[in-house]
Amino acid sequence: MRSNIFLFANDVWKPINAMNPTVAIYLWIALGGALGSLARFALGGWLQRGLESRLPSLLGFPVGTILVNVTGSFVIGLLASLKAAGGESLLPPPLRLFLLVGVCGGYTTFSSFSLETLQLADKGEWTRAGVNVLGSVAVCLLAVWLGHALALAFNKTRVV
Repeated sequence: MRSNIFLFANDVWKPINAMNPTVAIYLWIALGGALGSLARFALGGWLQRGLESRLPSLLGFPVGTILVNVTGSFVIGLLASLKAAGGESLLPPPLRLFLLVGVCGGYTTFSSFSLETLQLADKGEWTRAGVNVLGSVAVCLLAVWLGHALALAFNKTRVV
């Protein structure tokens, strides 16, 4: 028996939902990854250009990547921690995979962060490389905690 993968399935989604459920999950994750990657590319570049034009001292510093990682950390912390009234995840398992593994996985840019840090170090910009590492890790941990805390506060407003 094949079931709809998402509650919001409609004519656009029917071809995927009609497939083998395992294949459908992989396709949903791939689609989410593509959407997340496009969002990262568009938003990260827009933030980088906008901030560099206003703050020339940021020229060459990967602030766009940091902001994408921070927002992605917040969103993944929020979505992973949202619970329904009974304590189960508010998101059905396939939607969790689409959003957390697909969209957030494609959106956050840890590999880009690592490469940009290495490039800063290769140019001898050790202070900037260190600030990038420490700042990114600290602020992303704070963002994922804030998303988690917001979800917990939301969960408390629901009757268990």
